[in-house]
Amino acid sequence: MNHIVSPNVRSGHVELATFAGGCFWCMVKPFDQWPGVVSVTSGYTGGHKENPTYEEVCSGRTGHVEAVQIAFDPLVFPYEKLLDVFWHQIDPTDDGGQFCDRGSSYRTAIFYHSEEQRQIAEASRQALSENGQFSRPIVTPILPATEFYRAEEYHQNFYMKSPQHYRMYRAGSGRDQFLRNIWRETL
Repeated sequence: MNHIVSPNVRSGHVELATFAGGCFWCMVKPFDQWPGVVSVTSGYTGGHKENPTYEEVCSGRTGHVEAVQIAFDPLVFPYEKLLDVFWHQIDPTDDGGQFCDRGSSYRTAIFYHSEEQRQIAEASRQALSENGQFSRPIVTPILPATEFYRAEEYHQNFYMKSPQHYRMYRAGSGRDQFLRNIWRETL
């Protein structure tokens, strides 16, 4: 994937981070507006089918999850901060999907692109497990990154293309209420 270097990039070095947090529509905006984030792409990863479609992924037969792949400058916005944003968007105790979206394609996962990312992600998950924020065990797996397939264009930046539908979906899915209850902050 080619990434355009933006004014947010100071080091000229761009890394990738890949997170699955349920519906990818809800995972773009939380990352998209931070300094140092070059791009956030909706797509599919973790499965066995090459070039899957949205319908194939939703069928649960491809092994893929909906995910976002983030190109970022680690000197401006470190991986640790991306993980913090990620944990604040999901229910990491639910291995059956996220909120109203149920099934294998809506599972959570962290896909690491380097040994350093794996170690940072493991430490972050351990800290979350120990801080008492959740009463149930954290079940979000940390897995090696595999091929990432860009989702269809209508899924990209959905929050900007269809803001009213996006807001209604987030509210109706139960995500916003859950996150407010857990993190006690306004989204």
